[in-house]
Parts: sequence; C-alpha cells; structure tokens
Amino acid sequence: MANYQHILVALDFSDEGSNVMERALETAAQNQAKVSLINVVEYTSAMYAGDIPVPEELNLDQQLLDQARARMGEIADRFGITGGQQLVEIGVPKKEIVGAAEKLGADLIVIGSHGRHGLQLLLGSTANGVLHQARCDVLAVRVGKV
Repeated sequence: MANYQHILVALDFSDEGSNVMERALETAAQNQAKVSLINVVEYTSAMYAGDIPVPEELNLDQQLLDQARARMGEIADRFGITGGQQLVEIGVPKKEIVGAAEKLGADLIVIGSHGRHGLQLLLGSTANGVLHQARCDVLAVRVGKV
C-alpha cells in the first residue's frame, strides 16, 4: 500500500458523504496524511443563457458557491479537518477535482461512487471521469444502494 501524504476528498454533500469522509479519514490516519476537501458547483449560468434573459441581481452561481462554502465549513468542523484546504470551485466536477489534486500535490483522491449501470454509466459519472483522468491514485467509495 502506498504511503499517502495528501488526500483530497471530493464531496457532493449527499447523505452518503459521511461514508466517504470516514474512509478518507481512516486512510489519512493510517498514513498520517494531510486532508483537503473539495466540492464543485456545476456552472449554472450556461443553463440559463440563450433566449431567456437572466437578471444580473439573480446571481445563482454566487449563491450556490456561498451555500457550498458554508456547508463545507460545517463538514470540516464536524470531522475535525484542520491543516488542509477547503476548496469550493465552480465548473465541471471531474475536471475541477483532477485539477485541484494536481495543484495541491495530492497523491490520493477519495470520491463517492454510486455504481451506476446501463444508460447512466454510458453518460458518465464524476467518479468515473476522475478515475480515468487523475494522475494520482483514486479511491472510489461505494455509496447508496447497490
């Protein structure tokens, strides 16, 4: 088993997220590794572009970022995460997670995986994208119903 120094935990704030955090913290304790957290808010402005004008005061992206930062802080406090970074990014989740891992020098990404099948698998998932694009190890923690 590798001796991990820096673990990046990708959170989606789902109910199953505590399983992902527990596995990440267990791995961090075994390796005495630093833990950083990331959540990616998918870019919403593009969904409303086009024929429908969006009022400037309706800044959905910023509202979502603010909510995600508050939730991230709650999770970090709940699990006693100190010394790492708490990142909330906006964009395509798999790209932002992989990019953050590279910037931080993380040698392990821990992410939840729902184990989708059929059409859902063909459409891709964040965990699958991270697994195939990351340059470091990826631990996909099964969450949800099997």
